[in-house]
Amino acid sequence: MQAVILAAGRGTRLRPLTYHVPKPMVKAAGKNLIEHNLDRLPDEIDEIIFVVGYLGEQIVNHFGHEFGGRKISYVKQQKLLGTGHAIHACREKLGERFLVMMGDDIYGFGDAERCLGHEQCILVREASGKFSGGRVVLDGAGKLADIIEGTHNKTFALANAAMYVLKKKFFDYDLVPVHDGAEYGLPQTIAKMARDWPVGIEKTTDWIQVSDPASLKRAENILTRSEVRSKNKN
Repeated sequence: MQAVILAAGRGTRLRPLTYHVPKPMVKAAGKNLIEHNLDRLPDEIDEIIFVVGYLGEQIVNHFGHEFGGRKISYVKQQKLLGTGHAIHACREKLGERFLVMMGDDIYGFGDAERCLGHEQCILVREASGKFSGGRVVLDGAGKLADIIEGTHNKTFALANAAMYVLKKKFFDYDLVPVHDGAEYGLPQTIAKMARDWPVGIEKTTDWIQVSDPASLKRAENILTRSEVRSKNKN
């Protein structure tokens, strides 16, 4: 099965670190962000497709065409027109069902495996108070109804953790424009598809969103503590 890793963005909020290094290649606890995610993939993922753009040659040079026993190929997103556009860029390479994840966040062990238990799925995290990003809205039956981008302040909410399991029927739907039409949103297009096809919901407690220097430092601390606990158990 294939996993698509989106790694094309400029990572402007992590500057100056990303002036000369693509954001997914920034290191935390001794590994770049992509390597942490490859460590968390289940065995059934045997092929990786990287969507690259900004400084993408560094990703190609580092991982080559095989890494950890998995075949790797690359698609260049010629114009950075959002996550929906990025998935369409690799449409011809994709099989009937595939996993999608961001290259610059860190997921929990087991997140991908649980998501793959659904035909289609979105990973979410429970949130409270103020947060930015996608807020996942469910209907009265607990099914995906919408994903709203922005800054939210809720007593309880579900935040989009940006891991998805999709089938090729996704490409039957026109991409939804976001940011005043400057980009095409993957989560919003998934929400559109969910009106016709069920999209499962899985919750994570371990997703680490890396967006700026403060969150990178937090990721470093969490990953270091986790490695120490693992070594002590052994």
